[in-house]
This record gives sequence, C-alpha cells and structure tokens, in this order.
Amino acid sequence: MPLALLALAVGAFGIGTTEFVMMGLLPNVANDLHISIPAAGHLVSAYALGVVIGAPLLAAVTARMSRRTVLIGLMVLFVLGNALSGLAPGYHWLLAARFLSGLPHGAFFGVGAVVATNLVAPERKARSVSLMFLGLTIANVAGVPVATLTGQHLGWRVAFLGVSAIGVAAIASLFLLIPRVHTDIPAVGLRGELAALRSLPVWLALGTTVAGFGALFSAYSYVAPMLTDAAGYAEGSVTLLLALFGVGATIGNLVGGRLADHSLRGTLFGGLTSLAVVLSLFPLLMGAEWSAAVAVTLVGTAAFITGSPLQLMVMEKASAAPSLASSANQAAFNLANAGGAWIGGLALAAGFSVTSPAVAGAGLAVLGLAVAGVAYAVDRGAAPQAGQERLVAAHVPESAESLRG
Repeated sequence: MPLALLALAVGAFGIGTTEFVMMGLLPNVANDLHISIPAAGHLVSAYALGVVIGAPLLAAVTARMSRRTVLIGLMVLFVLGNALSGLAPGYHWLLAARFLSGLPHGAFFGVGAVVATNLVAPERKARSVSLMFLGLTIANVAGVPVATLTGQHLGWRVAFLGVSAIGVAAIASLFLLIPRVHTDIPAVGLRGELAALRSLPVWLALGTTVAGFGALFSAYSYVAPMLTDAAGYAEGSVTLLLALFGVGATIGNLVGGRLADHSLRGTLFGGLTSLAVVLSLFPLLMGAEWSAAVAVTLVGTAAFITGSPLQLMVMEKASAAPSLASSANQAAFNLANAGGAWIGGLALAAGFSVTSPAVAGAGLAVLGLAVAGVAYAVDRGAAPQAGQERLVAAHVPESAESLRG
C-alpha cells in the first residue's frame, strides 16, 4: 500500500482522538470552567454540529480545488480549532472552538476516501479506505485513553494542545507523502457535486449509514452503565473495556476492507446482520463480566465491518462526483451518533432495563438491513451499464493520475 495512506491515517488518528476525548474530560472541563456536566456536554454536541455542517459545506466549496491542497487546508483548520480549544478563556469560547474543530472532520474523511481509492489498484480500493479509517479506530485504542489521562493529570488544555501537535504531524505527512502530480482544477466542480445528491441510490446508501451506525450508538452511548449495573464492573474498569471496543473496531475495519474488495454488498449485509445479532444478545452477554467484555469487543467488530463498504457504496452511487457524497456520509455517521443515542435514551426513559438501548439498537440494525435491501432492489431494477459490474473497480472514476491535484 502507498505511504500516502499513512498520511491519511495520521490525520484520521488526530480527528478520532479529538472527537471522543471530550467525553472523558467532561468533569475536568466542568470543574475548571465552573459549569454543570450537562452544560459541558454541549461541547460534544457543538463538535458534532460542526461535523454535520462542515462535511457537505466544505466538500462543496472546495470542489474545484486540488484535493491534496484541500486535505492540508482541512488539517490546518483542525489544528487551529484544537489550539483555540486549549487556549479558550471561557465556556462560550470553548464552545465556538469545538464547533470549529468539527468543521473539517467529515470533509477530511470524505475527500480522503476519494484520494485513497485513487492511489491503489481497483481490486484494493476498500482496503485503502479501511487503512485510512485505521487511524480512527486506533484513536479509540490509544489516542483517546492517552489524551484523557494527559488531561486528567496535566489539565484538559494540555490534552487539546497535544491533539493540535498530532494535526501538525498530519500536515507534514500530507505535504510529504500525498503525490503532487497535477495542479489543474478537477472537471467536476460544485454543480456536478450537488447534482450527485439528487440520486435516490445515494440517499438510500446514506440512510443505511444512519440506521446501521445508529444501531451502534444506541448501545455504545450507554455502555458504561451496562458494564457497571448489569455486568458488575467497577467504574475504574470501564476505560479499559472501552479500549476493547477500539480493538474490536480495528479488527472489524481491517476485515471489512479486505472482504469488501471481494464482495461489497455481501460484506455490508453480513456486517449489519452480525451487528443485529450481537446487540440482541446484549441482555444475555451483560450477565457476566467475561461475556460483557466479549460483547463490547464484538459490537465494535461487527459495526466497523460495515464502515468501508458503506463509504464505497456512497461513492459508487455518486460516481461522477464522489467527494461531496463521501463527505455527506460522514455527516450521516454523526447524525447516527445523535439519533442512536436519542433512541437508546428513549428506551431507558420508558423504564426498560439498562440493556434496553442495545435491543433498540438491534432494531435499528434490522432497519439498516431493510434500507440496504431496498437499495439492492433499486440496483437490480436499473439496467446494468457495461463496465460497471465491478463496483469498486469502476465507480470511482478518476484515475491515480487525475487525482493528484
């Protein structure tokens, strides 16, 4: 695999770290800024809002720019947002800085996925995307715990300044490793990118992302009380168990990328089915400590098997202009985060057991399967075009030579 994928993975590592570290530092931020925990929780929402707004917006307005330049510019914005977070003099400044930090998130992954697929042979496109996402999953294993411990012992501001340093390393990696072959403006432009979103298959692919990852976040948002109240773990053990989730996500990401290069849709259906099964078994698996640890690992594996297939599916359906659609898929992922947590919370608010959010998540996974099934039926009903049978080989149109602008 090209070294350029390492540069994308470094950027993904920094983004994954800053996205999730705030959750572990909420008490520290709340105490330092003299705000309540719920108010500090708005800092998580501000970042997610930045992702949802920034993903399609930045991808659209940079449609005619060199993708290499776009990636570097997005990472500069990332560094700025995290540096301002670390230096924020008060709550409202920090809220604005977190929103700014979230703006480049979706566009980086969206444009990065297009770059990654054009750097490799057609039969390795899904694996190229999974290697970029590897930075995100490793962030859950190493980046978030280290940043959280740093923030708890040296102050939360130091944690965000440290994340900025990761961003600087990513900028250097992108500058040195992403090929600089063309500087011309891509032919597609804003109008072509927006036209891609008028496609029903694109929206069905995005809907699959919302439902499928909504299933994950319905359970994962409440996994801490499941582990303590149902499985009997001490609160101090939860961080280690969440690292197991990151291990499972890393395994699922790599396995999903490899399998998707052989059967994209089969991998997607298999991942969603596995996710539904694992989540439906949570009430049983949370009955003992050992099986709860297995459950946390398996749910990460099952969910992230679908990551690369879903990203490529969206890019396939918007083959003439994949950057905006690919970035929109990241916005869909964050909508899944918010929507899944809301649905899981409804199950708890209704008085069901502490594991009920996982059961609700299983229902969302089944919904994701249904949406994916409708997308498959739409594809079957469309007349096949010559040369488009091989999904990952033909539906991301730019060659490696035309990419490097």
